[in-house]
Amino acid sequence: MLGLARYAMNGRRQAIVASMLSGMVPLLNLISPAIVGLVMLRQGGTAAMQVAIWAVLPLLGWAWVGDLTPLILLLGVLPMAAVLRRTQSWQPALLVSLLVGAGSEVALRLRPGVLEQLQTQVGNFLAQSATDQPEISAELLQTTLISMFGVMHMMVAITCLILARWWQARLYNPGGFQAEFHALRLQPQVAGLLLLLFLLAGFGSTALAGWAMYFSLPLLIAGIAMVHGLVKVKGWSGMMLLGFYLLLMSPPIMQIVAVFALIDSFYDFRGRLKRRDDNEN
Repeated sequence: MLGLARYAMNGRRQAIVASMLSGMVPLLNLISPAIVGLVMLRQGGTAAMQVAIWAVLPLLGWAWVGDLTPLILLLGVLPMAAVLRRTQSWQPALLVSLLVGAGSEVALRLRPGVLEQLQTQVGNFLAQSATDQPEISAELLQTTLISMFGVMHMMVAITCLILARWWQARLYNPGGFQAEFHALRLQPQVAGLLLLLFLLAGFGSTALAGWAMYFSLPLLIAGIAMVHGLVKVKGWSGMMLLGFYLLLMSPPIMQIVAVFALIDSFYDFRGRLKRRDDNEN
């Protein structure tokens, strides 16, 4: 994929060709938003919009036949990349990803046929695989599906931006992405606000009902960055990260990582360990 990014950076025409061709292929169409994001990060808004005008065409086709994901990702990655380029900070970019979740919900609600089809498929699967489980109401199932739809698009949009930033670093600033990602840490007031919004959403009776997972995702990403940074500071083997990602497949572990990211915003584990190691040396 680095070769594709290198080709796209050879010129405006190459970027348009790379984004359009990748946008036409199933699964590979998820790469198209990352290419446009790379153009935004490297060349700015004018160049990115000139590429996006063409890149969006095949994605509109996918949306027409029911696959909204590539289009949502393109519309989400563009502002996230613009914010990251302007601020040189992942914190505001992660906060912008909340809009991707909200936009995904709106897009799904505007396509009731897609939502109904998705609800039917999931309902049939649950009916066949969980015969001894209590029946889930249609309303609860629909609410859960909409929230999961939004969270999935937030996560993939963040992944696309990470890929675009990694491409940029590999092509123009080797090692820059690693240092930037390892330093990712939410400010205490931002982490506290996310916790407050998470608790309000968890009550289910507020306007934020169903958005609890949205507010925990930036904390999860910050927690992943924290673990990467700790492994680097301590000089541990890369196998530690492999084991960490295997554990991260468990929802309770994801919650624990998010909690530690919240604590880290106040305590700064990486900074304290680095200062202690420097003093010992």
